[in-house]
Amino acid sequence: MSTTNTIVLRPRFKIELERDNESALKDFEDAKASQNNYIVNRIDDHVFIKFPKHRQHFWSPQLHLEINEIDKKSSLLYGLFGPNPTVWTLFMFLHFMVAGLFIAFSIWAYTNWCLKSSYAIQVCLMFFMVIVWFVLYFAGSIGKASSKNEMLELQQFMNEILKID
Repeated sequence: MSTTNTIVLRPRFKIELERDNESALKDFEDAKASQNNYIVNRIDDHVFIKFPKHRQHFWSPQLHLEINEIDKKSSLLYGLFGPNPTVWTLFMFLHFMVAGLFIAFSIWAYTNWCLKSSYAIQVCLMFFMVIVWFVLYFAGSIGKASSKNEMLELQQFMNEILKID
């Protein structure tokens, strides 16, 4: 199994299963009852696997699976590793805030340029927003790297449930 893009912060994968989706989803339901090391939640064709609170830290990943029926004998599993939704929302908010401030500072700089006023402060602030964006990106990359073993553990758990080699 390989991800579609190794640069992304939230790796994705796709696997074709040689079984119907209901039996695969039922296996996760059964694992939910007999499992203490992971929290397994199912909503329709979606399964969420994450670590219990006592094993979680800020960068702890979770695995979101969607198992769609192709026909009566096969199904398609889509997987997405990602951080806790609260962490992801915070990161997206910060990215949009930086982008919004960059646009605001660029408008302010353009206005001062048109008025033939000094616009050095605005350009410096725009440059600072670019630096902040890079810091956010690398912080996310470091978080992903620090939780790589946990992502592999979640993947191994999924493979055990679905009996994938």
